[in-house]
Amino acid sequence: MRPLKLGLIREGKVPPDKRVAFTPVQTEEIQQRFAHVQVVCQPSTVRCFKDEEYNEHGIASQEDLTDCDVLMGIKEVPILNLIAGKTYLFFSHTLKKQPYNRKLLQEVLKKKIKLIDYETLKDHQGNRLVAFGRYAGIVGAYNGLWAYGKRYNLFQLRRANECFDVNDLKLELRKVQLPPIKIVLTGAGRVGKGAMETLDTAGVRKVNPADFLSQTFQEPVYTQLSSADYHTRLKGGHFNREEFHTNPQGYASHFVDFAKLSEILMAGAFWNPHAPRLFEVDDMKSPDFRIKVIADITCDINGSIPSTKKASTIADPLYDYHALTDSIQPALSGEDNITVMAVDNLPCELPRSASEEFGRDLIDRILKPLLLEDVDDIIARATMAENGDLTPAFEYLRDYVNQE
Repeated sequence: MRPLKLGLIREGKVPPDKRVAFTPVQTEEIQQRFAHVQVVCQPSTVRCFKDEEYNEHGIASQEDLTDCDVLMGIKEVPILNLIAGKTYLFFSHTLKKQPYNRKLLQEVLKKKIKLIDYETLKDHQGNRLVAFGRYAGIVGAYNGLWAYGKRYNLFQLRRANECFDVNDLKLELRKVQLPPIKIVLTGAGRVGKGAMETLDTAGVRKVNPADFLSQTFQEPVYTQLSSADYHTRLKGGHFNREEFHTNPQGYASHFVDFAKLSEILMAGAFWNPHAPRLFEVDDMKSPDFRIKVIADITCDINGSIPSTKKASTIADPLYDYHALTDSIQPALSGEDNITVMAVDNLPCELPRSASEEFGRDLIDRILKPLLLEDVDDIIARATMAENGDLTPAFEYLRDYVNQE
């Protein structure tokens, strides 16, 4: 079998991402499982694992990666760093025709790069095989609790990015002391499950939606909602999941029923732009609207939650929203405001743990079809560009790359 060289690239996007495709231990495992593969690591001062940690596991540091066959990173590779003719795996953020990355995809085609976006790696049912969603949920829910404690001076937690890993973060959650409030969580996918993990660790009891709406509790509780729990079919009849996904315009949201009873909203559900928003600005102006902290884990700007007018950052994670003026205010600046956490790169706050899980999925689900034989066409379906052209499955990007 032909020898193959796999390079871990240094993150070049500013601000740089600390995550990696594989941990040092995992790189050693790759070389053990795939005897024809050599892994090298481009030196980096920002990566969450030091170069020396890779060296200790037999992985050489190498600045020039032009002799590598496959190059793997996390965020978009700067255009000037792209090496012609290579196979790249990273999050390109071009699948939705993002204008700011058009030139990146144009350069990929120009340099005849084989591009595989992690988001496109799916099974035959269309389920993603690798993702950071669980850690977005874990950190997003943590930040929501941190924000509530900060707003009402109830307890003090270290920031998530100050924790060494997810186990350290879970120890920090022991400090959470909540009054008998109600928390509503949307989403049942990776993000929702991660948020639930945090809430469970913090000792918040889960209750079903019906009890959440009808009962009072002497302890903090949360409920996890699926789309069926807060959408009504306009023509009457029962909620139909398939219909909702294909024709969300036929439904209306009654999420406000939960907003009247909740102090914290943790939003982790995927939102279709054609679907109704969770609630509107006018709903937020009502005295009955009780939510005071919104952790928008999905961070859809001007999306399902009207108060998410911009993304916040790890360095500056909070801002306030004033519903009566529909405006952004300084964080924690008024009792009438709603405090918003809308960090758009949450897994970066726990880079070591997030990288470990991501790398595990890559090894178990992706490396065999990538490095040996693509029996189930996982790599074939995920390849966006090859030999200087878009692949048929991504022909919809033609007008995007043809623009100046």
